[in-house]
Amino acid sequence: MAVAAAVLAPLTLTACGGAAASGTESPNTLTIQDYYDEAQDPIYHSCARGTGVSIEISHVAGPGLIPKVLQQSSSRTLPDVLMLDNPDVQQIAESGALSPLSDYGVTGEGILPAVVKAGTYAGKLYGLAPAVNTLSIFYNKDLFRQAGITTPPATWAELRATAKRLTGQGRYGFAMSTVNTYEGTWQFLPFMWGNGGTEQDITTPPTVQAVQFLLDLQNDGSMSRSSIIWSQDDVIDQFIAGKAAMVVNGPWQLPALREQRDLDWGVFTIPKRDPSQTTVAPLGGEVFTVPRTGNQAKMAKAGQFVKCLVSPDRQLQSAQVKQMVPANPDVAARAAEQDPALAPFVTTVRTARSRTALLGPDWPQAATKIYNAVQIALTGKAAPAEALRQAQGEQ
Repeated sequence: MAVAAAVLAPLTLTACGGAAASGTESPNTLTIQDYYDEAQDPIYHSCARGTGVSIEISHVAGPGLIPKVLQQSSSRTLPDVLMLDNPDVQQIAESGALSPLSDYGVTGEGILPAVVKAGTYAGKLYGLAPAVNTLSIFYNKDLFRQAGITTPPATWAELRATAKRLTGQGRYGFAMSTVNTYEGTWQFLPFMWGNGGTEQDITTPPTVQAVQFLLDLQNDGSMSRSSIIWSQDDVIDQFIAGKAAMVVNGPWQLPALREQRDLDWGVFTIPKRDPSQTTVAPLGGEVFTVPRTGNQAKMAKAGQFVKCLVSPDRQLQSAQVKQMVPANPDVAARAAEQDPALAPFVTTVRTARSRTALLGPDWPQAATKIYNAVQIALTGKAAPAEALRQAQGEQ
């Protein structure tokens, strides 16, 4: 596998009471690597105090994290605590770079099973997330009122009809990202999984129906043909600008939406084709792991540090900082009480699943086939069934 150049990363050095020495060679100093920003640091400091260690924090730019991890693994310079996007855990665990969290008494008890599964490889738990995210639909309440729509749509048919009514005057009724990256696959999964489709065979009728549904929205004129090049940030920009009435997106957009004083918005769960179906959306979020550094004493302290990060209090703090859903259902319910806009995401997370649950380290290949199939269909190069067959045959 190609290894990209390491990303230059800001380094923060923090000393905490109780540490016997300083420096990364000290058994009481842990190095931490993530792609967050300084807003996360107070959580780290709190767990450092509780664990009795000093910490060195390295925030890496998101796209540079995995290339840097691969380079560090090769040079045996992995940090003591490593944050990973949950779909990457199995790939890194498969390489032998991570140690099982059970070695440190971290079992995932009380955490949503899907979150535990996202951090599990070959039957062993390698990473846990304090908080997670998923997808729902933001909608413009003023536009709903003006159209006389009193209830958010609950089925695909209702969503299609609602999008049609809200389309016009330079505005699309519905928007999502179908870009040709993993982001496009991520946005498509609630329609595919919620309808019973599977990444193990993307040519089955439920997935064909899901692609056809998006094509219908596009052919109705309710969804822009530009969705094939829009990122999730582009989609929320369309919503804020009043050019889209309903958009698929995640809770990380809540701060940006709250800044829009003139926009009255709400959130509802992604509709199902049939009311009897269960919403199944992808589980997003980052997990914390303990790499095999060869220093058993530091690995033990790193394990205790991770245990602190996934404790209920730190889950709630992480959720507030990152606008995410706590991984423990009871803590998540408390978060929803404090922030009603988060409630639809809390509901969806209960039935969400990780992208690596079925295919493990082979998920990236399936994800590529899925977004390629959607692009083939939405650009008119083939009908949905043929588009999926073509993409399925890709190597």
